[in-house]
Amino acid sequence: TPPASSVTTSSTRKPEDPQYLLRPLFDRLFRSLDIPAKVAVCQDPLLGGVHEALKSERLQEIVDRYDAMTDLFILCVDRDGNLSRRDRLDQIEAEFDGQRRFLAENAWEELETWTLAGLDLPNDWRWSEVRAEVSVKERYFAPLARQRGVVGGLGQGRMRLGEEAARHIATIRRKCREDFDRLARRIEGRAHTPLTSPALE
Repeated sequence: TPPASSVTTSSTRKPEDPQYLLRPLFDRLFRSLDIPAKVAVCQDPLLGGVHEALKSERLQEIVDRYDAMTDLFILCVDRDGNLSRRDRLDQIEAEFDGQRRFLAENAWEELETWTLAGLDLPNDWRWSEVRAEVSVKERYFAPLARQRGVVGGLGQGRMRLGEEAARHIATIRRKCREDFDRLARRIEGRAHTPLTSPALE
């Protein structure tokens, strides 16, 4: 079993949004991988949007602040229909990974998609359409939160739905193979990979 890990998951948008989706997902994911981990969603500094989250200098702030107490950094952003976003994430990984473990992933097409993958959806919704929707937050997640009567809860229902979805990690991985499952497989691989690259300068 790998040593206990402290994980900072850095995301974007409103501070009440990503933490309620990501923390339960990653708590359950690490548990399913038999990797002891303390998951912390970065709240200081807050990144105000994808544009800021993709800036090396903003990420450097986070790395400098939390590097000594973090075994694995994970940057999660929305893809937002931008097919070249993966290229930028590859650049970021090349810049920050090595001395530390730093992974980055873009959710197709928004982080809410991962949560929806773990929930029972209305019968008239086709998963292929949900998965392909660029504005999944507005088109699917928000209506479902209203339908469930949880929109008044923390994160506009994200805490309640995030915790519910997290109970079905295997389903999320199966339905989101290109992003969430890919990230899960990479996390599992990196947990057993020693750090050998030189420090960043």
